[in-house]
Amino acid sequence: MNQTPASVIDDGIHVVGARENNLKDVSLVIPKNRITVFVGVSGSGKSSLVFDTVAVEAQRQLNATFPWNIRHDLPKFERPHVDAVTRLTTPVVVDQRPLGGNARSTVGTVTDVYTVMRVLFANHGNDGLGQTWLYSFNDPKGMCPECEGLGRARRPCPELMTDPDKSIAEGAILLPGYTVGSANWQFYANYAHLDADKRLADYTPEEMHTLLHGSTGTVEVTYPNGNVLALKYEGLVDSFVRRHLKRDSAGMSKAARDKAAEFFTEGVCPTCEGARLNQKALATRIDGRNIADWCQLQVSDLISVVTALQERLDTPLVTTIRETLEQIEAIGLGYLTLDRSTSSLSGGEGQRLKLVNHLGSELTGLTYIFDEPSVGLHPRDVSRLNDLLRALRDKGNTVLVVEHDPDVMAVADHVVEIGPRAGVHGGTIVFEGGYDELRAADTLTGQGLRRTGGIKENPRPFERTLPIRNATVHNLKDVSTEIPVGVLTAVTGVAGAGKSSLIAHALRSRHPGAVFVDQSPIPRSSRSTPASYLKLMDPIRKLFAKASGEDPSLFSFNSKGACDECEGRGLLITEVAYMDPVTTHCEVCEGRRFKETVLQHRVGGKNIADVLEMSAEEAAGYFPYGPLRTKAGALIETGIGYLGLGQSLATLSGGERQRLKLADRLAGSGTVYILDEPTTGLHLSDIDNLVGLLNRIVDRGNTVVVIEHDLAVISQADWVVDLGPEGGNHGGEIVFTGTPADLARARNSHTGEHLRIMLGR
Repeated sequence: MNQTPASVIDDGIHVVGARENNLKDVSLVIPKNRITVFVGVSGSGKSSLVFDTVAVEAQRQLNATFPWNIRHDLPKFERPHVDAVTRLTTPVVVDQRPLGGNARSTVGTVTDVYTVMRVLFANHGNDGLGQTWLYSFNDPKGMCPECEGLGRARRPCPELMTDPDKSIAEGAILLPGYTVGSANWQFYANYAHLDADKRLADYTPEEMHTLLHGSTGTVEVTYPNGNVLALKYEGLVDSFVRRHLKRDSAGMSKAARDKAAEFFTEGVCPTCEGARLNQKALATRIDGRNIADWCQLQVSDLISVVTALQERLDTPLVTTIRETLEQIEAIGLGYLTLDRSTSSLSGGEGQRLKLVNHLGSELTGLTYIFDEPSVGLHPRDVSRLNDLLRALRDKGNTVLVVEHDPDVMAVADHVVEIGPRAGVHGGTIVFEGGYDELRAADTLTGQGLRRTGGIKENPRPFERTLPIRNATVHNLKDVSTEIPVGVLTAVTGVAGAGKSSLIAHALRSRHPGAVFVDQSPIPRSSRSTPASYLKLMDPIRKLFAKASGEDPSLFSFNSKGACDECEGRGLLITEVAYMDPVTTHCEVCEGRRFKETVLQHRVGGKNIADVLEMSAEEAAGYFPYGPLRTKAGALIETGIGYLGLGQSLATLSGGERQRLKLADRLAGSGTVYILDEPTTGLHLSDIDNLVGLLNRIVDRGNTVVVIEHDLAVISQADWVVDLGPEGGNHGGEIVFTGTPADLARARNSHTGEHLRIMLGR
């Protein structure tokens, strides 16, 4: 890798005196029109520099160029703690935050390919309707009237509404508000065509239809005030649907809606069969397929359909569709379908999908900023990602990447390492230069890159297993396998192979007592802290309350003990219309959140603010026993003992938040632990610590199953279950089970191939 020329660096983005979060007056020059990868241990300050400083300042300065009426509707960015950031270009931030959107947001809509497909079907399909919105499931004129474009419908479940072993007189109607004697109950008990004293199990089919769906005649009902009314009869199910499904239930209380939901089941819409569109739109076809058929094909298969169409209909519309689909496949998401809901995508999938719209852009001179784009990618697919990063650079753009994957580091023109360690022990630049120089550097990343891979030589034996039989969740093809008990099992395979379907769904459904640590986000508000997340605040407050004789609520910055000036936030946020917000330290409590009278109470020489300012390492020595010391110990064991108990979760990196979740569950009593990609956000050195932790959990008599791509973890497992051979419809099968050593010899596995590469075989 060539070293970045000095002339390029001189023309780069200049950062002077960055102090955001744990950064210690950092200054550097980031070269333009190059790929710069930022590395360092989790929590070292990479995101604080790249996202909280460079990206925020670029977005803030860009927004300042718009007229005030436009700025009013744009996100507000506070000026970061930095002396200056100069020579910035327009930013494009591609992070791991969920794509968002409503229930109708799909892969097809967020990539805009569905919009082009609507034009194609409107103008070139048989029975084409000519208007594109008639093929939109977001438009009332195009959506299925039954499910309103969602593809799924709620349907009443009569079996849940009645007890067949009772008569109406005995309370056979189980719906809320139908107790014996009530007006609702009388509506059916007094109906002339029903026998209220006859068990429902003895009703004829005609009588059950009358009870559930009848609509003939009237019935007299006596209300508590003595009024007697003759009402038109309506079947039990029809009445319940009309009142709870066919009308807007916004006026109902949440408790009422939740109770009503117990009597409905959700499934594929019976009218459109999940296609989301009305029958007129679905009647339009191209080569025998309608637009919903296209959306239900996985992208890699749809490319073949569109390519065949292009041979006879070579229009710009078809070309655009094919190119967009090929871009989706190129970023390793060819296993997705266009009708896949965006809410079901992982953070890594969502981040890569955001790339699609940018890949076709002809804009140049932009700064693309990525947050670990390799998350969720099998080593086989990382090379595709690197090709995309190079393509963005070669168009004349600056590419900044926060990353832990060595294969992504290898394509960098310039590397910046933040460290030397995490939290208060990090926040400085410990290396700048090329990738080859980094490999020789005496930093944690350099040491990690020089480390040669090994494989577990003596995997643990096992006698019992957790069976999974005939699993068909998502793309699994009637899969049966065994998960060993009392060992560390790695479940591997390319993205979309079926790993999560097999473990997070099939295994958990059969063994619901398993402790599951997934990729879902944890709260990041300014009031959320490691102490609150780990449920330590109650015992800490009780500790101070017992020593002082005061009410525990006095020791809460969310209650009586909160500083009156900042209301327990420790800071003051000033927002003025059309201006960026300004956050300042509260001068009354000096950022400590509590009233001065609260801080006069001490336990062991420390007040409650002192305790919350402790790191977990300090707290483990301060707390004498019980859950407080246990939870502090869990933070230390997961490698984040440097975190302050009262530190805002908003300041934590992705890797720190992942390990915080693990620390929370370590204190549990489960004997089966399932972890979904626990290496997410972890540095090479952190992964070694993670493997040690996983082995300690197993040594305590537990079973650990990890869904993982990282070869360092896979090589140290006792057992491996590899799925594939590819993703989506071309996956869902077991391609290998055995030890890592056996996997390295397997010739039909992508994971085995890359394990051999790591081992130098």
